[in-house]
Amino acid sequence: MSVGATVNRHIQELGGGFMFSREARTYAAETGIDEFFGPYTRGRGGVLGEVDADVVTAAFGFFPGHSVRTAWESVPMPAEKAAQRYAQACQEFGRRKLGAFEEAPRLAELLEAVAAAADPAGVPLFAGWRAMPLPADPGARVMQLAHVLRELRGGLHLLAVRASGITPLQAVLISGSPLNDGPGQARWYGWPEPFEEITDEVRAAWKQAEAVTDQLIAPAFAVLDDAAAADLVRLVAAAHAATFAR
Repeated sequence: MSVGATVNRHIQELGGGFMFSREARTYAAETGIDEFFGPYTRGRGGVLGEVDADVVTAAFGFFPGHSVRTAWESVPMPAEKAAQRYAQACQEFGRRKLGAFEEAPRLAELLEAVAAAADPAGVPLFAGWRAMPLPADPGARVMQLAHVLRELRGGLHLLAVRASGITPLQAVLISGSPLNDGPGQARWYGWPEPFEEITDEVRAAWKQAEAVTDQLIAPAFAVLDDAAAADLVRLVAAAHAATFAR
């Protein structure tokens, strides 16, 4: 497996873990909206600026447009402030979970090198989040960079899915999330039912999209030599264990 494919699951879960944290709930309460999707959409998409909801739908990719519009327009907090507060929630989560992680400085260095090497073409959320200022303390820095690389993978996967000939909904129905099976995740996103039955042909196309995603992200990780790549694989796994230890 390539380095990007090897660290994928841990990066996805590290970079998204803060979204369900107490820090994210504090941010959400500040928006005045007592539900998940509005603050999430405004915070994550806020790096795009004060845009029409269709722009956010285009960047998010796997959500139905009506859900994104309702969520985006429900939060009165300005987009720039929402993005800043969402970044702060991510940083505070990192401080709480990785403040005692001794190898956080090295991991932050490696993650930052990969993020800097990535081509932002076609992945606007990655570009927006990469442009956000990074905190100085290592634990917070690791968590924000994990989120940045999560956006890179997600944006590239959207490109690969569309090129494969399957729809974003089909991809959701196949992949689900760490918290939900495919239909449950699609339902949570607001896709209308009934859902189609996924055929072997569609599933094979999705697997091909996963392989293409690995190919698209590989050049960013190629900035690391063999020793640095081995360090990254080891340290991402250790940070994941430290973050999600019971």
